[in-house]
Amino acid sequence: MNLNVWSETNVEYMFEEIKKKLRMATGGSIKASSVKEDVYEDLKDLYDLVMSKDNFSISEIDAITSELGKIRKA
Repeated sequence: MNLNVWSETNVEYMFEEIKKKLRMATGGSIKASSVKEDVYEDLKDLYDLVMSKDNFSISEIDAITSELGKIRKA
């Protein structure tokens, strides 16, 4: 899997991995089809950040969730 290239499969994978890592119970409102190719790099950067850390503060989780919302709406 090459996450450097946009595809709905890659978007879905990254969202699922972010949700697992952050232990997010919900995330159904985030759909791969809602992420456009022009914001894919932002999602990839967020994914890389989340995967690079072991622990998150409440404020970090809040900021990451906010960024996911911005990516979804872009």
